Amino acid sequence: MSYAMSAALQEAIYLQLTTDAGVIAALGTDVFDAMPTGSLPTIYAVLGSEEVLDRSDVSGGGALHRLSVSIFTSSAGFVLAKEAAAAISDALVDASLVLGRGRLVGIWFERATAQRLDDGGRSIILRFAARVEDD
Repeated sequence: MSYAMSAALQEAIYLQLTTDAGVIAALGTDVFDAMPTGSLPTIYAVLGSEEVLDRSDVSGGGALHRLSVSIFTSSAGFVLAKEAAAAISDALVDASLVLGRGRLVGIWFERATAQRLDDGGRSIILRFAARVEDD
């Protein structure tokens, strides 16, 4: 197994989301690599958890990354969160991400979970799978 490309994949995803016109239209600059502190934006996205499975073979190291991107909003409805989720999905699915190490074979949408939060806000957790190979 190779976990060696994990940081490179995360950096590429973050760069993709923070430079994509659709994501910027939905979230502005409020895409974070860690939960923000202090006063929270009305709507924002955070890179989330990751599970990595070995996909090495005789040709070299590889891995399947199952990762999440979460959208949070203080809005009472789901519309803004769903628009942001659609923009994130559009930006990532089948993207040609350039990694600092290794290469992306592909990135796919797996599932989403939308929920009401106890504070009255909403969240959507998007789950993606990305297959990477080491050079």
